[in-house]
Amino acid sequence: MKILVIEDNSTTGKHLETGLSEAGHEVVWVKDGKRGLEQALTLRFDAIILDLMLPELSGMEVLSQIRKRGHRTPILLLTALGSIEERVAGLQSGADDYLVKAFAFPELLARLESITRRTAAPTLVHEIGLIKLDLSNRRVTSGTTELQLTPSEFSILELLMRQKGYVVTRKMLCEHLWEADWEGTTNVIEVHITRLRTKLEKVGEPTMIQTVRGRGYTLGVN
Repeated sequence: MKILVIEDNSTTGKHLETGLSEAGHEVVWVKDGKRGLEQALTLRFDAIILDLMLPELSGMEVLSQIRKRGHRTPILLLTALGSIEERVAGLQSGADDYLVKAFAFPELLARLESITRRTAAPTLVHEIGLIKLDLSNRRVTSGTTELQLTPSEFSILELLMRQKGYVVTRKMLCEHLWEADWEGTTNVIEVHITRLRTKLEKVGEPTMIQTVRGRGYTLGVN
């Protein structure tokens, strides 16, 4: 994804820029609200991470102007302002989600994935090589061979195919499977991944799901 980060704190901004880039995203980082608004209105982004306390133009004003101009880009508010009133005000002004500083980076990635998934136009068929995943009938085929996947295996493969070219973290997979904030261990994901790999290997795709050490999984495209 191409992500706009509007954050004036150099430490936080650098942390976001580095982490998002390592996760496979293209990042544009600006340090004030005025420049951030210009970028948001003139360039196309898949998501925006917006701090509320900004110089030149406040984050709330940036958010308001983006929505008034008809732009529907998913926006994640990143703020030190954690009161219920402030959160509600941000959501009512058009934000898709919020995260209070200090935050865990895997959670930020999961929330970005969630808001972009909710706002994206649905794609019913995903194809990589000979593997075809059809959401309309929940079938996965390799040529004329149908893979017999469990619902969890299907959902994992769906997310990996939708995010092809990017790293999908274990937390993102957990929250995709159970549609809730995940606070437990993620060992169950490894079990599902192993079984899914075995089924893909039987149809000639032994290296389709690749492990990115310490980060998650991605799809290898032959």
